[in-house]
Amino acid sequence: MKSRIYIDTSVVGGYFDKEFKEATTKLFERLENDEVIFVVSDLLELELLGAPKQVREHLSKYSMEKFQHITLTEEAMMLAEAYITANVVGKTSIEDCRHIALASIHKVDVLASWNFKHIVNLDRIKGYNSVNLRLGYSLLEIRSPKDLIHYGNE
Repeated sequence: MKSRIYIDTSVVGGYFDKEFKEATTKLFERLENDEVIFVVSDLLELELLGAPKQVREHLSKYSMEKFQHITLTEEAMMLAEAYITANVVGKTSIEDCRHIALASIHKVDVLASWNFKHIVNLDRIKGYNSVNLRLGYSLLEIRSPKDLIHYGNE
């Protein structure tokens, strides 16, 4: 069974960023090779509206069957607020929390992000998962795209 990887906006933008391009490109190659399914949300689509044209249009290069689309719900907004209330992150990080909540509710295999300040951060991951467990949700695996590519048998 293919891994379901929730991607946030930083992963799409990372395709065009000098620092993150190599690992992001390899992750997208896994998508092209039908090794994984990307889980994308309407929140991602909304955030991409303000991105440069090449970033905004990048996902349209791929067949829609390679993606699972999910929608921001009241449940996800409430879970995101619970992360804020638990002081996992501050109120200004509500959009990041909504990505975490959507990935948690939809039980993805992993959430991929290049956001090391608010998402791919060990203390924050522990905080998100503490709230998830307390409220009856599963643990969420959170990684950078570097952790999700294959390096072969070197």
